Amino acid sequence: MVAAKVVGVVKWIVIGVLVLAVVVLIAAVVPVLGRLSGLRRAMEKLQRRQAQAAKLQDGAAVLEQSVLALQQRIASIQAGRGEHRRSP
Repeated sequence: MVAAKVVGVVKWIVIGVLVLAVVVLIAAVVPVLGRLSGLRRAMEKLQRRQAQAAKLQDGAAVLEQSVLALQQRIASIQAGRGEHRRSP
């Protein structure tokens, strides 16, 4: 009879510890889940900026090619006229 009471008490202690552990786990997880939405928004913003940077880089490459082509054209025009650049 005493053994049955001890088993019953131990069972309730184990259940209490498990419930407490679950409550502590939930208390630790809730703030982390709250921060995830902010992190997701920040990630999306960074991805948009990365896409913008890639577009700007592509535009800069096109401009660089245009400048090089214009420099070659100017050089060939000056060479055709017999003009020479003065060195500083």
